[in-house]
Amino acid sequence: MIMIAGPCVLESRDNVMRIAESLLKYHEDCTKDFYFKASFDKANRTSLDSFRGPGLDEGLKLLAEVKAQFGYKILTDVHDYTQPAAAAEVADVLQIPAFLCRQTDLLVAAAKTDAVVNIKKGQFLAPQAMEHSVAKVLKTRGCEGEVSYENAEKYKVWLTERGSTFGYGNLVVDMRGLVTMRKFAPVVFDATHSVQSPASGGATSGGDSAMVPYLARAAAAVGVDGFFFETHFDPSIALSDGPNMIELTKLEALMEQIDAIRSIVE
Repeated sequence: MIMIAGPCVLESRDNVMRIAESLLKYHEDCTKDFYFKASFDKANRTSLDSFRGPGLDEGLKLLAEVKAQFGYKILTDVHDYTQPAAAAEVADVLQIPAFLCRQTDLLVAAAKTDAVVNIKKGQFLAPQAMEHSVAKVLKTRGCEGEVSYENAEKYKVWLTERGSTFGYGNLVVDMRGLVTMRKFAPVVFDATHSVQSPASGGATSGGDSAMVPYLARAAAAVGVDGFFFETHFDPSIALSDGPNMIELTKLEALMEQIDAIRSIVE
């Protein structure tokens, strides 16, 4: 099972290393394919004054340090076509943000690296529309076959569900979409962004982290290939997405529940 976890954005070195060390148990778990996640830049923050991160150069240095110290595989976001080549020198997975999931130049640039390309489903798109985003990566990587789970797995393309826009400032997860998207690629469920309330907290986004376990357990019951959790030792002081993060101390119990459900449905 794929497991992606880490802070939303790279904060101070001390905070990042503290969080990374707390996740070591998952890296050492032979049932998990673990990836440490953190963004070097959050380019889609609500406010111009919001913390964005250290930027590409300093961010990749810190992610490389995490990789060297703990042996983790790394996942990080890329936001424009100039970033994937440099990011792939450190990151094992390049993540395409949901708002950018149709950006052809970005998808093609990511596909030209050796990294896994993880495409987050846009909040504004139907699940079946993600077939076309997957196709852009597959064709760039030389796949001449159909868009299918098997080809996406072979050519290292994932899809991630993170909820769909429902009115203003609210997201919902249609669990049927997980089934639909698994026709096209391995699917990761982003349990923490799915409880986000976009731009509902004034100059920041809100969220309801109490709902994370419910949605994660539901996704495990439907069947997915992995889970994505933004996590922190103290979400109340996190510099991005704190309201929808799961606290590190609560993650272990949830993972045990997910493993138990998966053992029944698989």
